[in-house]
Amino acid sequence: MQVYVSGGSGSGKSAFAESLIVQSGIRERIYIATMAPFGQEGQIRIARHRALRAGKGFTTIEKLRGLAEIEVPAGCAALLEDLTNLFANEWFGTEGKPGAPAQAAAQVLDGLCHLNDTASLLVVVGNDLFSDGAEYDAEMMEYLRNLAALNCAAAAMADEVYEVVCGIPIRHKGHPHINKGASQI
Repeated sequence: MQVYVSGGSGSGKSAFAESLIVQSGIRERIYIATMAPFGQEGQIRIARHRALRAGKGFTTIEKLRGLAEIEVPAGCAALLEDLTNLFANEWFGTEGKPGAPAQAAAQVLDGLCHLNDTASLLVVVGNDLFSDGAEYDAEMMEYLRNLAALNCAAAAMADEVYEVVCGIPIRHKGHPHINKGASQI
């Protein structure tokens, strides 16, 4: 089963995604961290996420790229945090030189399929970067267009899709098997 969870920065999407894993009752819990630890702000975000999942039984795998190469235990519950960082890492690499967006998206989707084939539950976290109304340069707009298409593909693959707004999960797709308290619109 695959679940896609999206929301803005600070929306509570990560806490909700973790709760889906914990409430599933699956004891083998894998947290796939994709954020590169750049700068003090990055370190603070990583420390915050580690504190959020402390005591919840997660084994952390740090994987910035190459999601299809990860071996997770069969039948586990896996949480991918997050699709936005993973796509940026695949597209721009560690050198910061843009590659082909279609190839980067294909690599991410192949990785999601690989994890979904092995895990009993895969929860994928995405970010809403599309409603700030800001104007960006051409390269950033190309990144956002491709990221939006990737988010749509991940949501299409998922059995359940949630958007978290101000800590409130709103179900957009599927029937809730795990979190009976989420609202449906």
